[in-house]
Amino acid sequence: MIENQSFNPELFKAKARDTWNAAARGWDEHTPQIHDWLADPTQRMLDLASIKSGFRVLDVAAGAGDQTLSAAERTGPTGNVLATDISPAILELAAANARKAGLNNIEFKVADAENLDLPAENFDAAICRLGLMLCPNPAKVLDGVHHALKPGSRACTLVFSQPDKNPSVGILIQLALKHTGLRQGDPYQPGGLFSLSKPGAIDELFTRAGFQQVSTTVLSAPFNLPSSSAYMKFMRSSAGPIIEMLSKLNETERNAAWAEMEERLNIYNVADGWQGPNELLLTVGRVQH
Repeated sequence: MIENQSFNPELFKAKARDTWNAAARGWDEHTPQIHDWLADPTQRMLDLASIKSGFRVLDVAAGAGDQTLSAAERTGPTGNVLATDISPAILELAAANARKAGLNNIEFKVADAENLDLPAENFDAAICRLGLMLCPNPAKVLDGVHHALKPGSRACTLVFSQPDKNPSVGILIQLALKHTGLRQGDPYQPGGLFSLSKPGAIDELFTRAGFQQVSTTVLSAPFNLPSSSAYMKFMRSSAGPIIEMLSKLNETERNAAWAEMEERLNIYNVADGWQGPNELLLTVGRVQH
């Protein structure tokens, strides 16, 4: 991502909150596309977390709540889900989505993932979909999750794998850097999209937090859409980190950057539309009995 010589975690999180508050509606409006993209990885995450009827589930960095609703459907009316996120705006949309779905077994809490402030041994399962890698101190997140889980329960996360396995995202980052004149930094720096993608990195964090039987599975998760234009419409309204980078440009410069991104992404055109390559890491760990 961007070169950063003086990384300040608290400033980083404050900016992240503002960015996601601004991008919340765009992300929510594209929930159907996100749902289709992540349908299989999400179900596998819920399966590995062993979410069952009657369970109390913790959803960290829940966003607009697509996976939250799926978890709540699994727990049924005798269970419930606590959805947390650093962005109040996106949690308001998640709550609205729960009401539309007729689900009354979801609670919402605005919280920094690194400071969840939850009672010990209070949850039967925990999930985090594409959020853990965006936290500057993911070890602290997993410590808090482990603290909140009952003995014998599981936590399961999804994060992006290596940059070269996610080239459609990588193209956006490269061109955003080019147009803003910013320098490429360490792709594995804290809080970046690929911060947990090094082989073994996330397993080590789970183990250090006290989880046992830790394992990671590599999942292919291509983004299928009618065209690169449809993908760019999604990214222009919901890709918080890219939007924040381009905010330094004037309107003409921003439009030029988005146009070049769309043109470059045409390399992923297929016979019946557009398919952007993506690869994810699905990790599970169990709390000792």
